[in-house]
This record gives sequence, structure tokens and C-alpha cells, in this order.
Amino acid sequence: MSNLFVRKATGMVRSWSVFDAFIYAFFSINIVTLGFYSFSQMYFFGGGMINSLVVSAIFLIFEIIVYASLIAVMPRSGGDYVWMTRIFGGGIGFILAITGWWFTLWLWTPIYGDMLRQFVITPLLGVLGQQDLALWFSGKGTPLFVSTLIAIGFVSVVIAMGMKTYARVQKYSFYAGMLGLLIVIVLLFTGSHDAFKAGYDANATALFGSQPGAYDATVQAGTDAGAATPLTGGTLNLVFLTLPWLVFFNLWPNWGATLYGEVRGATDYKRNFSGMAWALGSVTVLGIIFFLGVAKTIGWDFYMQSNGAWWNYAWAYVTDKPPLPIWPYPALLAVFLTTNRFVQILVVVLMSFWWFGWAGTLFLSSTRVIFAAAFDRLLPEKVAELNKNGTPINAMLLMVLPAILVSYLYAYNVGAAADGTGGFYTITLAATQGIAIMYFGTAIAAIVLPYKKKELFEASPIAQMKVAGIPLITVAGLIFGGFLAFLLVEWMFDPWLNTGGEGAGLYGISFKNTNSIIFLLVCYGLSASIYYGFKSYRQKGGIDMDKVQTEIPVE
Repeated sequence: MSNLFVRKATGMVRSWSVFDAFIYAFFSINIVTLGFYSFSQMYFFGGGMINSLVVSAIFLIFEIIVYASLIAVMPRSGGDYVWMTRIFGGGIGFILAITGWWFTLWLWTPIYGDMLRQFVITPLLGVLGQQDLALWFSGKGTPLFVSTLIAIGFVSVVIAMGMKTYARVQKYSFYAGMLGLLIVIVLLFTGSHDAFKAGYDANATALFGSQPGAYDATVQAGTDAGAATPLTGGTLNLVFLTLPWLVFFNLWPNWGATLYGEVRGATDYKRNFSGMAWALGSVTVLGIIFFLGVAKTIGWDFYMQSNGAWWNYAWAYVTDKPPLPIWPYPALLAVFLTTNRFVQILVVVLMSFWWFGWAGTLFLSSTRVIFAAAFDRLLPEKVAELNKNGTPINAMLLMVLPAILVSYLYAYNVGAAADGTGGFYTITLAATQGIAIMYFGTAIAAIVLPYKKKELFEASPIAQMKVAGIPLITVAGLIFGGFLAFLLVEWMFDPWLNTGGEGAGLYGISFKNTNSIIFLLVCYGLSASIYYGFKSYRQKGGIDMDKVQTEIPVE
């Protein structure tokens, strides 16, 4: 085996506890960054947000069963890549994993940069009295690119410092962020709508230069934008139409699966399951509490109207800035309930830790997939080298450098029409498609694992876990795979377009979004070229890649 891989063992150290893995899963479906950001974009749906949140969580439990099971059977750095290549064989596993974990993740980089300015920079500058700089950072083009470069710099440093250091960063961020969210929730449940309306008008003008009467103007702008999403209710059909956007936020409790070669006790299925399940459950409960708090004090209709007013402008449907000329960050809206500047600053600072604790998810999981492929000799061997902190630094650079280019294309929306529509923006949501297609491949691998790798399965901790005689991993794979198939069909064919809807549809990434489809096809083509190119190259050097990808490397 020593001649098959780059070296006898990967060199990865199990430096994380199960609690560290829980925090990573908790931040991967971050209620503040991914949650508040995604919720704000969902102002034009008909399914109740609480209903949709609960239904999605039920389906995602089966995702957790699938991934907790696969980790217990093969707890190796690389996750989806290792499982699919060992169960299916090299080609399809490599192509799906490399596209999902490497190429499409570049598209997430400017989104992380956008969240940095919307959650941290702009609100903090605002409450510190730096109005002009706050408004500059909330603008388009260069402000977004600068924010993204800052994000890339921070993420690169904390990942390069190794898993132990990153565990401390996310742990401290977890405690600070939870304290901030607790204060926000208290403000929302103890305040009144009248106090919020007065605070909104006063702070919008004082901090961000809004014209007097910003509240009423926001109501009008949001109504014009079509804000309609209810807090609860909606038919089952409308709830299911809401899910394909909602999962941009909570499809990721398994995000740390590629890291379990560095988690102690990873062969224990129950511990793997409980870590991810607690993350999903707690985030779902926090989401419901947040929604109820918003409804009580901010007002649900106003929350959706403020979201519609902002995104209608940000997505270039209108050219006039909304009455509140920044993204309506819910934590900032909550501190409008108090006139105490210290409390406002404290809450914004504490809430910023939700971004800092989560930011490493941008590149960390992906580096382990790239590393695993290089360890299999399907990329240059230098990519499998580790620095003194145990970080595959060259694998990280393969994420960082292309991400800078992608961030530039996104920040300036290269290729957009004169009215600001189209352009590179239209590609971005393909990132979720690419990852979901990869997850679908992993779900199929989970379904067939007990039959295709019978000896490995029967020797594993999950061998006795069955439902009516069928392996639990197979049952869970069928349900999760079915849910993914539903999402992929909805995204690709967009029922809104098929029922008389106009424009980009509900999700914006249907087959009519040719930029998105072309990007994905190019990514799959590039992945295939790398795989078959390196397979041929290694074959000439006397290394049988088919044999390599039947063996499971030693950590």
C-alpha cells in the first residue's frame, strides 16, 4: 500500500473533539450569517417560514444519518471524495467531489465577503458614527471586492494555523455569538412595535442618513417589491416551493464530514449523529424563536418589506436606493430599540463573532478533499504536503487564488447588461447546485454500500442498524436522495416558470439561466480532464489508479 499513495499515512492528526465537530456543524448552518442572509432574500414566497423550517429539518435528519454512518465506516479526511471513489470507483467520485468541493466553492467567496460587510463592517461603522464609511462599504463594486479580500485574508490565516487553533477560534466565537444573540432575542421579546418604529426612524436618519419617515417609506418600497412571505401557514405545495431556497441556509449540517479524519472517536456513529443532529435541532429552534421575536416587535410584514426593499435594489430591479440605504440586518434593527450607544456597539460586536467563527468553513472542508485527491496521486504530490501546523497549505492555495479572481468577477458583475442585470451574478447559485449534485452521489453511495462493499459494511459499527431487515444507511440514503432529487428538479425546471411566471423564476438557476448551466458543465469537464489526465500520467509511471482507489488510506 505504501507505493500506492504519496506516503504510508496522510499525517493528519485527530486534534478535534466531538464537541469541536458539533460547533463546526452548528456554524455550518449558521442561523445568523447564512440564516439571516437567506431569510432576507425569501420575501416573495407563499409558504410559511416556520412551517418550511420544520419540514426541511425533518428531511435533513436523514442526511445526518447518511453522513454519520459513512463517517463511522470510513472516518477519513476527504469525506465525500473518499466514500464515492471507494464505493463507485475513481471517475464519477472524483468528478462529483472535485466539482462540488473545489470549483463551485470559489463562488461562495464573494458571498462570505458580502456577509462580512453586511454583518460586521457596515453596522459597526454605523453605530460608531462613521456614516460615510459605513455607506461606502454597503455599496456595489469596489466595497464588495475589498470586503471579500479581507475575508479571504482572515480565512487563510486561521486555516493555515491548524485545526487546534481553528477549534479555539470557533469555540470562543460560539460563546460570544450566543451571548450576542441572547441579547438580541431579549430585546425583541421585551420591546414594543411602537418603540421599534420610533427607533427605526430615529436611527435610520442619525446613523445612515435616511430621510425622515424611513419606516413608512420602507413599507411602501417593500410592498412595491412584492413582499409577501408569511410567518406561518401556506399550503403544503407552497411550503415545498419555499424549501429549495431555504436549504441554501440549512443543507449543510454535514459540512464537517471531510474533516473527520481529524476528529477523535469518529468511528462512534452515535456521537457523529448526535453532534450534527444537535446542531440542526438547535439552529431550527433558534430560527423559530428569532421569527417569533421579529413578529412581536419588528413586525413580520415590515421585516419582509424591508428585505424586499433592499434586495429589489441590490438585484437591480430598481435603481433607487431603499429608504434604509443598507441591508436590514436584524441584529441592528433590534438595537434600534435602545438609545444606549454602548449596548448597540456591544451587541454588534458580539454578533460579529457569528461571522468570524463561521468564516473558516469557506475553505477548510474543501482543503481536505483536495488533499485527499492529491494523496491518491490524482493531483501533483506537493498538494498533499502539510505545514508545521498540519495544514495542507498548497491545497488551501488552490482554493484561495482562484477565489480572488472569482470575487473580482462577482464584485464588478462582469458581463452584466447596461441596466445591471445578468452578468456573473447569475452564476453564483450554481454553487449550491454543484454541491447538491455531489451530495446526491454520496446518497447513492450510501444506498449501495452494504451491498457493494459487503465485508467493509459488516465489519463496521453500523452493520446491525436495520429497518425491517434493510440497512438503516440504505433507507436514509433513499429518503435523503429523494429529497435532493426534488430540490434539483425544482431548481432546474422552476415550476414558477411553468405556471406563467416571468423573469428568473423563483430560484434563478433553472435551465433558462444558461450562464449557470454552462459554468457547471465546464466544471464537470475540467474535473474529468484532471482525473483522466492524471490517471494516464500515473499509469505510464507504473501506478494503477484503479487499485489506488480500492484501498482506504491510513490517517
